[in-house]
Amino acid sequence: MSSHSGRLVLWLFLCSLIAFSQDTQYVPRGNAWESQWTLIPGPKCLGTKDAWETSSTTCTIEEHEKWLADIRHWRDERRIRIGYDGFRYDLTALRWTQSSFIQPQMMVHDRFLYDPIGNHYTVDRYIDDTVKRYGGIDAVLIWPTYPNMGIDNRNQHDMIRSMPGGIPGVRQMVADFHHRRVRVFFPMMMWDQGTRDPGKPWPEAIASLMSEIGADGVNGDTQDGVPRAFPEAAERVGYPLAFEPEHGGHDESVAYNVLTWGQYKFPLVPQVDRYKWLEPRHMVNISDRWNRTKTDDLQFAFFNGVGWERWENIWGIWNGITPHDGEATRRVATIERGIASFLVSKGWDPFFPMLNFGVFASRWPLGNETVWTIVNRNEYSIDGPQMELPALPGMHYFDLYHGVELAPEQKDDRAILKFVIDAKDYGAVFASKSTRPKVLQDLLTEMKALTAKPLSSFPNEPNILSQQLTATPPTKPPSAAPPSMTLIPEGDFLFKVKGIEIESFADDREDIGIDIGVDVRYPWEDLPRRYHEHSLHLKSYWIDKYPVTNLEFKAFLDATHYHPQDDLNFLRDWRDGNYPHGWEHKPVTWVSLEDARAYASWAGKRLPHEWEWQYAAQGTDRRLYPWGNVWDTSAVPVPEKGRTLRALDDVSAHPNGASPFGVMDLVGNAWQWTDEYLDEHTRAAIVRGGSYYQPQGSMWYFPQAYKLTEHGKFLLMAPSIDRSGAIGFRCVQDAQ
Repeated sequence: MSSHSGRLVLWLFLCSLIAFSQDTQYVPRGNAWESQWTLIPGPKCLGTKDAWETSSTTCTIEEHEKWLADIRHWRDERRIRIGYDGFRYDLTALRWTQSSFIQPQMMVHDRFLYDPIGNHYTVDRYIDDTVKRYGGIDAVLIWPTYPNMGIDNRNQHDMIRSMPGGIPGVRQMVADFHHRRVRVFFPMMMWDQGTRDPGKPWPEAIASLMSEIGADGVNGDTQDGVPRAFPEAAERVGYPLAFEPEHGGHDESVAYNVLTWGQYKFPLVPQVDRYKWLEPRHMVNISDRWNRTKTDDLQFAFFNGVGWERWENIWGIWNGITPHDGEATRRVATIERGIASFLVSKGWDPFFPMLNFGVFASRWPLGNETVWTIVNRNEYSIDGPQMELPALPGMHYFDLYHGVELAPEQKDDRAILKFVIDAKDYGAVFASKSTRPKVLQDLLTEMKALTAKPLSSFPNEPNILSQQLTATPPTKPPSAAPPSMTLIPEGDFLFKVKGIEIESFADDREDIGIDIGVDVRYPWEDLPRRYHEHSLHLKSYWIDKYPVTNLEFKAFLDATHYHPQDDLNFLRDWRDGNYPHGWEHKPVTWVSLEDARAYASWAGKRLPHEWEWQYAAQGTDRRLYPWGNVWDTSAVPVPEKGRTLRALDDVSAHPNGASPFGVMDLVGNAWQWTDEYLDEHTRAAIVRGGSYYQPQGSMWYFPQAYKLTEHGKFLLMAPSIDRSGAIGFRCVQDAQ
């Protein structure tokens, strides 16, 4: 680097420091993907100190006022710098966001949302469960895309259109949520540039589809702010949408992103959310998906007067909230809903001075009344004096958390409020000159009943859901060698395989057991996990030499007149009941697990267990591929890396891909259905062999599993969305 360029870099660095110092001592640092960017630290007097330093447990009023003036100055200047205009917060269509405190992210594959046997959505069942376990929800983020997206070329909106009932069904499902006063979000994935081109700019496509289905908002997956073009496109069609990026963007985005997620780190001393401070009407939903305990999430939310992204079904991995956290959510949400008008106060005063170390409060004035939201970050309870306020004649104080009126102790011109706040618990105080403020008419009674039982008495142990393999009835052995099937001899087999899920607990939390709850639980295992190894003795069985072809599936349809009740996407490539010319020997696709089972039953066969599929492909020498341990491009189709699905190869096109037993077309043409697993909330199928389709441009598409030591876990909802242009099947028949 030249001396001139070096001086230039130094000058720019010094200018940046000057710019920061002009704003505040407490300016957030980093970038929008880092938690320190989105959080404003509290007064330095609140920080913990080492034992040899002079300790201060609380801030003086003067220290607090100096800090508060500093960050108010920063806010005023930032608003000027970004040319802030908060008109969207005044729009009637978007005001609901300011009291949307509890928002789960819900996989469409959650079994509480849809009944595939009765073929109908079960929105009431889903909402009733949330009411029972943690007090209900204000909005829901419905997730139909990742991790399944990329299995074929359906884009993010095609996945919505593939949901049961198509667009009319989705629109009615959204209306069912609205009937229960729950707002609905869907995600946007701007990383989805490898599947089908939507044919129009994404802002227009999103505005059009969300308007068509009646959705209220859009979550910007992986977005560090949703650009202005997206809300403007929605407004042009007369349908304002609430945009909520996963990560907060630059400060000016607060004007057009009326919500954000908050993905924080959680020190002892809470911090002030940057965007909520810039615009008190801005809603934040704190998201901390992998953490087993949610106390930090809820305490930071309560302190900031914001909400929580309750996320339990994480890509089919269950991280359910405990009864303790469920009850804490119920209490926090009940108070926040009851005082929602206070929590958008322009006079928000964070870190209102409290009397005890580790207890933090925000003050929310509105007219002649005031609310304080309080959290105890200590691991011990504190009973006694908590707050000291100016003694005002005729002022009444209520312990809102416990639902009782307080009797202040007057000391000179000060009123001392005494109450208990338990370890890692919450508190709230309401001040009014009314003896029974209107806002408290029912809230005090409700909170008194809720807090009659201590929060600490609720169980706080995480629950790993019990997962079961769906039973597959045995078949009748054939009397003679079945045509086009290969006999796999009885033998011992070391079944070793791992799941290829992109995300898991171990990616995010080093102190949590590696991958507990991820992937599946085989019958011989106690818990689901990613890595599996087990010695099996397998009886002999017959397996189709090739995957089932279009010609064979057509014979089944002609013989049985089979037609599924949920027929959306069924044999999507076919026309007028027949496959395209020249496709007779290609694997049949766009068939669900149920369609494949129907064919197998008609043929006197069944779908293979995954270990049967792997044994037929691998033999006993633990090879990586059916043909050996080195990848052979001649043994598989040429990959398709474009945005469309071409025709699959014929099942006999790659003889070099034969397994040790002579089984063909196992890898790289079409995925193949095997076993199904389910727990209380999720169904998933194991698919094997990978496919030729490799969408480009993102790491988030459904990964390939060409190695025989890997499998894909494909989440199931209903046949319409489960069917794929890259999944086929083959059958087995018991030999004895």
